[in-house]
Amino acid sequence: MLDVRSRANVLAESAKAKTRKEGWVTEKHISPFSEADIWTNKDSDITPLEQRTWTTWTMLGFWISDSLSAQGWEGAASIIAVGLTWREALYCLILGYAIDAIPMILNGVIGAELHVSFPVVARASFGFNFSKFAVVIRMITALFWHAIQTYTGSTAMTQCIRAIWPSFLNIPNHIPASVGITTQQMISHFLFWTLQFPMLLIPPYKLKWFFVFKSVVVIACALGMVIALAVQAGGAGNIWSQEVTVSGSTKTWLILSSMSSITGGWSTMGTNIPDFTRYLKETKPVYYQGLFIPLIGSALGILGIVGTSCSKVLYGSYIWDPLEIAAQWNSPGGRAAAFFVGFSWIIAQIGTNISANVISCSNDMTNLWPKYINIRRGTILTTVIAGWVMVPWKIIHSASSLLTFMGALAIFLAPIAAVMAADYWIVRRGAVDVPALYQSHGRYRYDAGFNWRAAAAMMVSLAPNLPGMAHAVNPNIKIGDLSHVYDINYLYGFFVAFFVYATLSLLFPAQATMVEKVIPGKVEYYVSEEKDGGDIEKSFKVDEKRHSLTGGGL
Repeated sequence: MLDVRSRANVLAESAKAKTRKEGWVTEKHISPFSEADIWTNKDSDITPLEQRTWTTWTMLGFWISDSLSAQGWEGAASIIAVGLTWREALYCLILGYAIDAIPMILNGVIGAELHVSFPVVARASFGFNFSKFAVVIRMITALFWHAIQTYTGSTAMTQCIRAIWPSFLNIPNHIPASVGITTQQMISHFLFWTLQFPMLLIPPYKLKWFFVFKSVVVIACALGMVIALAVQAGGAGNIWSQEVTVSGSTKTWLILSSMSSITGGWSTMGTNIPDFTRYLKETKPVYYQGLFIPLIGSALGILGIVGTSCSKVLYGSYIWDPLEIAAQWNSPGGRAAAFFVGFSWIIAQIGTNISANVISCSNDMTNLWPKYINIRRGTILTTVIAGWVMVPWKIIHSASSLLTFMGALAIFLAPIAAVMAADYWIVRRGAVDVPALYQSHGRYRYDAGFNWRAAAAMMVSLAPNLPGMAHAVNPNIKIGDLSHVYDINYLYGFFVAFFVYATLSLLFPAQATMVEKVIPGKVEYYVSEEKDGGDIEKSFKVDEKRHSLTGGGL
């Protein structure tokens, strides 16, 4: 009884402290790198040895987890819809994902070698202050996509519930039409968000078994669903006999545009992949991404094509959404199958949110506001803002131009990824002063924290793409042949920014930022223990002090 009362008192005191701004200040972390007047926290530090638990198998599970989502299933839909056939769709999938692997590998090695997160990596190339621009762009993108993925997960929850209680679909609506969501949809959204919330709070280095679990469940579901549809349809349908409806230069630009859209869809991960590779035991698994990404993404796209083709035979129209296909199953056996499909895609959406959005956004928030936000608080803020404040149901159901704008953010992310890669591989050749990455007035300050070479590369990359982005959002804006540049926005943006930054840095080197070889960071850290009834951030006790080295694995 006393224990319960003491816990209640601790919680009450903590809640009272949170009524003041000072109550939200995190415990100041004494970093061995940062200046005394710079606030930092443990989550921004170099990844300690005890957290470097990821292996090749973890990376495989991670990419299966990240790729297997409802959006991945529908990946080929837009390609075939514009007039191309499944053949062109397959080429675009394979080539698009293969191009994605380039920044994934180049920037992934940085995280695996230095064991630091994306916001910290960006300081070497952009400058200590200018790097915050890159961080903000990535954070905004993550918030929007987390909102979209979360609401998509709620549609999977609907299938699980209606499979058990079919009358769930007939719940009377008591929410005004102006809100943009029905009572039934709100229940599904609340349940999915509530189920997802505790999963998001698990530290990233402890998630490898969840990625494995998702991989097994979703692959089994996707294969089983396609096989069942093909058996019922008496084959794979007639989508294989479709003829291309465009030709000449129109066909060429459609192929390039479709390939770029596939690539741009993963532009976020190409930018912040160090947020995950920092947990690797060694660098070698990073290179396997060149195989994992094209194979996994293309395989799911093919399953989507087959499933959609079968839906035409069975239901009279092409249905690209796997959950919409499951919604057609109303017999007792069909509802049981719909439940397992819904459950699998719930796991899929949670896994994608963890790997692609929440961890990244939390790292960004930790970097921008270290005095008040750590990874745990960043996770809570991310999922509350994206899941509720941003009203994701309106994002999904409002004008398609908003989603077009989200895709257009790739034109900002491409040069960010390119500048980071060119800086590490061409300019520095891996020789980075890791401790200086944490010093606001250190080696990577450049001019007032701003590297003009990175800014110039971004401008050259962005300028031809901005008219295309405006036209994509508002088709009434006429831009002429500039639309073709936007058709290949990620390809142009990445490779041009890479070349421009490398060229400027070699012609006008920032000598003060150069070192002959990597300077590793020697980090003191403590094994963590959760205090009873403590704050939402982790508290640390000095149980065991160790040392960790970066720049060359363990």
